[in-house]
Amino acid sequence: MTQQTAHSARRGGTVWALVITSVAGFMAALDNLVVTTALPSIRKDLGGALDDLEWTVSAYTLTFAVLLMFGAALGDRFGRRRMFLAGLTVFTAASAAAALSPGIGSLIAARAVQGVGAAIMMPLTLTLLTAAVPAAKRGMAYGIWGAVNGLAVASGPLIGGSLTEHISWHWIFWLNVPLGVVLLPLARLRLAESHGTGAPLDLPGTLLASGGLFGIVYGLVRGTADGWTSPLVLTGLIAGGVLLAAFVLHGSRAANPMLPMRLFRSRAFAGINAASMLMFLGMFGSIFLLSQYMQGELGYSPTEAGLRMLPWTGMPMIVAPIAGILSDRIGGRPVVATGLFFQAVGLGYMASVVTTDASYAIQLPGLIVSGIGMALYFAPAANLVMSSVLPKEQGIASGANNALREVGGALGIAVMASIFSAQGGYESAQSFVDGLRPALVTGSGVVALAGVAALVIPAGRRAVRPAVTDADPGAEDNTVERPVEVLEAATR
Repeated sequence: MTQQTAHSARRGGTVWALVITSVAGFMAALDNLVVTTALPSIRKDLGGALDDLEWTVSAYTLTFAVLLMFGAALGDRFGRRRMFLAGLTVFTAASAAAALSPGIGSLIAARAVQGVGAAIMMPLTLTLLTAAVPAAKRGMAYGIWGAVNGLAVASGPLIGGSLTEHISWHWIFWLNVPLGVVLLPLARLRLAESHGTGAPLDLPGTLLASGGLFGIVYGLVRGTADGWTSPLVLTGLIAGGVLLAAFVLHGSRAANPMLPMRLFRSRAFAGINAASMLMFLGMFGSIFLLSQYMQGELGYSPTEAGLRMLPWTGMPMIVAPIAGILSDRIGGRPVVATGLFFQAVGLGYMASVVTTDASYAIQLPGLIVSGIGMALYFAPAANLVMSSVLPKEQGIASGANNALREVGGALGIAVMASIFSAQGGYESAQSFVDGLRPALVTGSGVVALAGVAALVIPAGRRAVRPAVTDADPGAEDNTVERPVEVLEAATR
C-alpha cells in the first residue's frame, strides 16, 4: 500500500469514526431533555400522576448516571467496539419499546433500559474516536463531537415539541430507531476494535450506588403522594442513605473502586463536582416544570414551548466560545462561579414573574440570564475537572463528573416536583403557579449553592493542584503546567 493510499484509508476511517460517534452521542444526549416538552401529551394519552411523569425522565437519567463509569469499564475489558455495539443495540431496541408503550409503566421501564444502553454507548464514543483520529487532529474532532452533543441538549425541548405537535409523542422515540439501525452495521465495519487496561469490574460498587440512588429518588418521588412517613418512602430514603454511605466506604477501601474517594481530597475536584451536581439539580428540575407551565397554563403548543426555551437551553452554543476565552485569560473558577450565580438570578427572576397569564416578554430576561449562566458554567467546567487530578486518573474523573451531573438531574426532578406537589398541583392554573413558584425559588437557591461550591476551587489561571494518590506520594507537589486538552484527557 502506498503512502497516499494509507493516508486516504486513515482519513476515511477518521471521518467515519467522527460521524458514527457524533450521531451516537447526539442520540444519547438528546434523550435527556427531548421528553420534557412531550410530558403534557404523554400524560393526556397514557394517564399517570406527577410522579409517573417524573419517572419518564428520571428512569433514563438515573440508570445513565449510575452505569456510566461501569459502561466505560466494560469497554476497556471486553472491547470498546463490541460493547459500543451492544449499548447501541440496547438503546435502539429500548427506544422502539418506548414508542410502542401501551401504558405509563411500560414507558418508564423502556426509558430505564434506554439509560442502560446509553451508559454503555456514550462513554465509548470518545475512546473509539480517539483511536481513529491522528493526535494532531484530535482537537478539531473533539470540538465537532462536543458541538453535536451541545446541539442535542439545546434542541431537545424543541425537537420533542415539534415531533409531539406535528406527528405524535411516540416519534421522539421512533427517531432513534432508524438512526440506530443505520449506525450498527457502519460501526461494525468502520470502527476498529480496541481495549483498555482490563482492570476488574467494580460490581459491588455499581450495586451499592444503583441501590442507594434508586432508594433516595424513589422516596423523594413518592413522598408527597404516599406521605413522608409511609413505610415504603421511609424504607427507600433510609436504605438509600445507608447504601450510599456503604458506597463511599467501599470507594475508600477497595483496590479498584468505580469512584476512588481519595480524589475528593482535592479541593478542586470536590468543589467542581459539588457545583456540577447542584447546578444540574436546579436546572433539570426547573426545565421539567417550566416546560409543563408553558403548555398547560400559558397555552403554548409543544413546538412553541420548545422554541421559547431556546434562550435558555440554546445559549451555550453562542456564549460558550466567549466563556472559553475568558477562562483562558482569568481562570476557570471565576467564570464558572459567575455563571452559576447568573443562573441563580435568572431562576429567582422567573419565580417572581410566573403567573397564570404571564407574557413571554416578561419571562424572556430570566430565560436569557439563565442561559448565559449555563453557558459560562459549561465551557470551563470540564477543564477544571481534568486539571484537578493526575493525568492517569482523568478518565475516572471525567466519568465521575458526568455521572454526578446526571444524578443531580434525577434528584432535581424528584426534589422540585415534591415541592411543587406539596404547594400546588394540576387542579387549576393558579394551583400550578402556587406550586411552581416555591420550586423555582428552591432551584435558584440550589444553583446559588453551586456557585459557592465553585468558589472552593483554588484560584489561578493554570490547572489546580491534583489529588494525591496512595501510589504517588510525591504527587502533592505536582501541578499541571499546561492547559489540558479536555476531551482528549477524558479518554485516557
